[in-house]
Order: sequence, then structure tokens, then C-alpha cells
Amino acid sequence: MHGAQGPGYRARRWRLGGALAAMALVAAACGGGSTTSSSTPANANQTVVFASAGLGTEGQATQAAANDFQKLHPNIHIQLLALSSNSTQFLQQIQQRFIAGSSTPDVIESDVTYPATFAKAGWIAPLDKYGTDLSTFFPGQVKAGQYQGKTYAIPWFINPEGLFYRTDLVPTPPTSPSQLVQMAQAATQSNPSLKEGLAFPADKYEGAITAFMVFEGGFGGQLNPSNLNTPQNQQALQYEHDTIYSSHIAPQAVTGWQEGEVQQAFTSGQTPFAIDYPFVFGAAAKPGSAVPVSKIGFTSFPSSTGTQQAALGGEMLALNAKSSHQAAAWQFIQYLESPQVEQQRAIATGDPPAEPASYNQALFAQAPYFQQVETLAKVVVPRPVTPNYPQISTNLQTMISSTVSNLTSPNSALSTAAGQVKPLA
Repeated sequence: MHGAQGPGYRARRWRLGGALAAMALVAAACGGGSTTSSSTPANANQTVVFASAGLGTEGQATQAAANDFQKLHPNIHIQLLALSSNSTQFLQQIQQRFIAGSSTPDVIESDVTYPATFAKAGWIAPLDKYGTDLSTFFPGQVKAGQYQGKTYAIPWFINPEGLFYRTDLVPTPPTSPSQLVQMAQAATQSNPSLKEGLAFPADKYEGAITAFMVFEGGFGGQLNPSNLNTPQNQQALQYEHDTIYSSHIAPQAVTGWQEGEVQQAFTSGQTPFAIDYPFVFGAAAKPGSAVPVSKIGFTSFPSSTGTQQAALGGEMLALNAKSSHQAAAWQFIQYLESPQVEQQRAIATGDPPAEPASYNQALFAQAPYFQQVETLAKVVVPRPVTPNYPQISTNLQTMISSTVSNLTSPNSALSTAAGQVKPLA
């Protein structure tokens, strides 16, 4: 398996900050539902513009798919619009086009947290009229593309976040949060080359929220803005705090770590456990990795309730509400979503397919670890699906950062955040 996503790829997904908040304000000002332009018949000669942020092998895979589509549909030319790989700039570039009322790009790549905000602003078109069979996708990601009972974006590829472990040091994964602590402590005591027992992203950014959701899965918690301050969430936040300051299986340095630093700690052999995304497998397959792919396990965080949960990451596809080429654009989206094309992209880039049908022996023969990715994709949970998520995200980042930095007690931080996000639910 080659060309998997690396730290630079993940950075675009998570450097949201002020861009999301600004986008929410613009969306609120725009208000209202989608305005659909009359669409040119799909069999007419036309150009469909696809805005994406894929660079390197991802960009090459997208171009290859576009070329193959054009061979099947000679009347439809696909023009790729490569936007910034930095999420702040990507959003600004898309926003400028939306606010200007531009009919292009026709197809938009969207992070899983964007569709509700885009939909409320009337920037993207509802897709229900196309009769998409949503049962062909993993249910957790389908929810991320829905708003007020309509579907505005459909999955393109999925990134479940879960727990990585070294199978040479931990033959079987832990079955409870407390057992993970015991295993991490035992591994570091018996193996001097290990610098920490658990690595996870806890910098003050979006990735800290999904990491907290992974911890939540161990205690039956849910990231529900209407009911955030629950005993389960208290236990999860306390546990995350204690990994640094009580059990000491995680270093205080994680308060400044993002996915890239976590991946580096794991693949360099510094830790037996890490919370991260599937791109870790691709990094481990590259020369220089101290941990071979064959010695990596990937599972959900051990649950005291027995219920598995993974945090949802990934990308979706949406239609510009003002596009005059919606019929042709939809044909292109359908092509990108076909299992064979998704499988080809997975092999070339490491982007896990959004459709269960793509997970088969042909894919596993190329990259066996996708069997583990599929298991987590079945239990992904999205972040709150609401146009107000940008403001909610800011409050949750503060909650987690103040806790892992030992500035505020977990219960106090959770209580404060609960009061802030409930009106935004």
C-alpha cells in the first residue's frame, strides 16, 4: 500500500478555528434554503468544475478518475479546481465563490462538518431528488450530510479515528479503559525504548474534539450539545486528564500534539498505544518506520459498556445550488462514488472508501489493514450536525485544552462548556 495520507493531509482537515466561525456568521446572514438553477441536460456538451483540496497522490487519483469519466462521457469535460490544502484558506476560497453567487464550482469537496452550515446558507443543493440509496454508505457518515430532513452531501471517503496498538507488545487489545492503563504501564516498564504508553492529539484545535470522542466511546458518552454534562462524559474527560497527571501513561507534551506528532510517536516506536486515523498505516509502510504494518492493530477504544464507537472524519461531495450543470455534475459524483473507483482511490492514496461494497478481497489483498478500518467505519459517530457547530467547536476546544493543560478541573470545564453549547444545540 503506498501514497497514504500523511500529517500534511490531516492538517488541512483540522486547522479550522476562526474560518469556521466566520463561515457560520456568513451563513446566518445569508439564511434560507437552497436555490437551484436550471440544469443543462446531462447529454449536452458542457464543463463541470470540481473544487477539491487533494494534493500529491490524492490530486493525481482525482485527475485519473476524471479522465476515466470523460472517456465514458465525452460530452462532459471535468475541470479540476485545486484549492488550498490549508482548511482556513480552503474555506475562504469556497466562501468567496458562494457569496459572489458563482455557479462554479459545480461539485464541492466538503469536510464532514461543513454540510449543515453550507445548507443553511443556501449554498448547496439538496440531493434527495436524485434518489440516492443512502443504505450503500456507512450510516454514521450519512448523518453528517443531512440537514432538516434533507440530504445535502454524500460520503466520498471515510476516516474513522480509533486506537492503534503494537501487536508485538500488546498481543490482544485491552477490553476496558482501566486495562489499557495497566497494559501501557506494563509495556513501558518492560521496554526501555518506549517513551510513553499512550499518544493522542490534545492541541487546542478540532482534532482534540474527535480524540475526546474516542475516549468517550470507552464510557458510553455522547457529544450532545443539548446534554453535554453527563456522568459518562465526566468520566471520559477525567480519564483523559488522568492519563497525563495520574496514571502518567501520556506525556504532557500531548497538549501540543496534532495527528502528525501522534503518528510520528507511534511509527517511530515510542509508544504501544495511539489515538489517530488510518493514515498511520500508510506512514508505517514507508521506509524508515520502526513499526511495520504487520505489527499494528487498529480498533475502537476499549469500552466499559461493550459498545464500540469511533470518531468520524472524512470528506463528502456536494452540489453548488447555483450550478447550471447539476445533472452532469451528479453523474460525475455517482462515478466517483462507484465501488470500483473508490477502491482504486483507496489503493492509490489510502483514502478509505465510503461504501461497504468497496471492502472486499481485492482491496484486502492490496492492503490488508482495510479490514480493520472497515470494522471501525461501521461504528463511526459524527460531531454535532448543526450549522452552529463552529461555535460549539470553539467551546469544546477550550474545554479540552483547559483540562489537559491542568488549568481547570474536568468537571468544572465540562460544566462551563455545557452551559455555552446548550443554546447552540
